[in-house]
Amino acid sequence: MNKNDLNKAAAISFSPASAPLQQYYALYVINEAGPKIKSIIGNITNVLKDPRLEGKLFIELLAFGDGIEMLLKANNYGELLRPLIEKGVVFVQCTNTLTGRGISRDELYPFVHYVPSANGEIILRQYEGWAVVKP
Repeated sequence: MNKNDLNKAAAISFSPASAPLQQYYALYVINEAGPKIKSIIGNITNVLKDPRLEGKLFIELLAFGDGIEMLLKANNYGELLRPLIEKGVVFVQCTNTLTGRGISRDELYPFVHYVPSANGEIILRQYEGWAVVKP
């Protein structure tokens, strides 16, 4: 890109998206463990601070596959999740993952909700008009 191209790009008019609706719905999806867990927590924390969406955003975080690591009591993510719970984020776990890995619901935090399949939840939420976010 040369200097003229940069000048043209800088001259393009831009307006951020506005939020005229009363309510927005986002399904955050995690199926990975490790650093992705803290990353998705950070992403949700940041979007909850977006002034355009404050008080208008309902978030469901769906865990399946390796994402179950976030919701296992033994992994001690509870303190990182607490501020999100206080802001109304709903945590949901795929039952197929529990069954496939031989994990009991007792091993997960008590605030976790359950769906039969993660893929089914993603499909249904998307058809309901939810934004599906997989950072």
